[in-house]
Amino acid sequence: MNLILWRHAEAEEGTDDLARRLTSRGQKQATRMAAWLQSQLPASAQIIASQAIRARQTAAALYPNHMVDARLNPGTTVADHLSVAGWPDNQEHVVLVGHQPHLGRLASSLLAGFEADWSVKKGGVWWLQCRIRDNAPQTVLKAILSPDQL
Repeated sequence: MNLILWRHAEAEEGTDDLARRLTSRGQKQATRMAAWLQSQLPASAQIIASQAIRARQTAAALYPNHMVDARLNPGTTVADHLSVAGWPDNQEHVVLVGHQPHLGRLASSLLAGFEADWSVKKGGVWWLQCRIRDNAPQTVLKAILSPDQL
């Protein structure tokens, strides 16, 4: 399984957290990262965003008909994210478009075996892969990119 954690791009400030929209800079970040992802992902990849408008706008830069799942909203858990992704059994490439600190905690949980507040930059991706070696599952870090690197 390939799991891509994509933090929403830069968003406006606001009191209604789910209604915050991307800034013009955030739209550019999402567009750059989407172009890179599109060149790397198979057509069968599943794109799933939180209900937050900024996450949906980020996902739409890659695939306008992406799925939306409230289990990726701010305030959810690593277990919620793993459930949405179907980790580690899903055979597809899955892109989760979500928020901090949840994406950083998910990355640390899969790579280090415990939840820690690792930073995922706005608009950035962490690409993880689950593979079996010597009859044991391994999590491999394939890439970490921020929009500024593209």
